[in-house]
Amino acid sequence: MKSYRIAAIPGDGIGREVIAAGVEVLAALAQRDGGFGLAIETFDWGSDYYRRHGVMMPAEGLDALRGFDAIYFGAVGAPDVPDHVSLWGLRLAICQGFDQYANVRPARILPGIASPLRGVTARDLDWVIVRENSEGEYAGVGGRVHRGLPEEVATDVSVMTRAGVTRIMRFAFALARARPRRLLTVVTKSNAQRHAMVMWDEIAADVAGEFPDVTWDKMLVDAMTMRMVLRPPTLDTIVAIPGLNPG
Repeated sequence: MKSYRIAAIPGDGIGREVIAAGVEVLAALAQRDGGFGLAIETFDWGSDYYRRHGVMMPAEGLDALRGFDAIYFGAVGAPDVPDHVSLWGLRLAICQGFDQYANVRPARILPGIASPLRGVTARDLDWVIVRENSEGEYAGVGGRVHRGLPEEVATDVSVMTRAGVTRIMRFAFALARARPRRLLTVVTKSNAQRHAMVMWDEIAADVAGEFPDVTWDKMLVDAMTMRMVLRPPTLDTIVAIPGLNPG
């Protein structure tokens, strides 16, 4: 029987409750199936760990996770810990350390649940939002100089590479192809970001040629947010970068 090693990181807040319940569900599923086993190890990294040690996870954290088949992550963040410390110290440290470049977010209305959008049912809204998870605003490029002085300068530079954009586009097109509607919407802001997002648009068009069976369109993020609310049935698979994530 195949056994899988799972690293559980409950983290903070509701993450602890969700992961604890999720582990029970996983154990029940493994028992019911009978064809696989799960070995789950829990790591206490997060804001409490930060308060005790001054870091969100130990320096050897990535090495500790490397041998696992999957990471089951809860949540990160606490009111008394700066958000950039908690995010960059744990979740992004793991994502970037393992080059987890595709953030895949299913969004659907479950049967029997009333939608917050008037008149929208489970038949109208079944999306998968793909967000590039390693570049853009998550590149971590920037800095501060002349701290505390009137001329202090702080920069955060969004960085996108042809390799990074190409792989997330191929991922999104392949995912769209695997879904029944074979429909992809590319979110952009190339009217204002005339270099990186223009390249994003160009690469999307190039990659689309590899997937002639996928119908795709492109929308500025401003209009996209309105489309998600007013015309959810027109969407299926969506791809964006961190700073333009409409989901």
